[in-house]
Amino acid sequence: MNDRGRPKKKRVVRNAPKISQFSPRGRPGRPDEAVLGMDEFEALRLADHLGLSQKKAAGSMKVSQQTFSRILKRARRTIADALASGMIIRIQGGAITFADYNVRPRSIEPQKAWALKRKPQAEAKPAL
Repeated sequence: MNDRGRPKKKRVVRNAPKISQFSPRGRPGRPDEAVLGMDEFEALRLADHLGLSQKKAAGSMKVSQQTFSRILKRARRTIADALASGMIIRIQGGAITFADYNVRPRSIEPQKAWALKRKPQAEAKPAL
């Protein structure tokens, strides 16, 4: 089957999740699974964890505010459904690209920015 419509623009993700799966305890057998995309995880991290406005978070992910709002709504719905149903939450996939860690994004406020380590630049050697 051919994909129709416009291809998805890649969303910028600054931090990969430390773990890729959350499993409920106390549920016998193998529970169903809900998949949370990396772009949805990043939207939750920026909006809910760091407390950024949707405008600034959208700028960080290089998408429009309306697109960011749709991603965030889909992520919250997935999480709520998985928690209410006792499902495994797996974080994977999505049309993403990882950001360059050497460049501090302009859209993130300094007090809420994560620690970005800059690579030391080699000093220029004088010509002899």
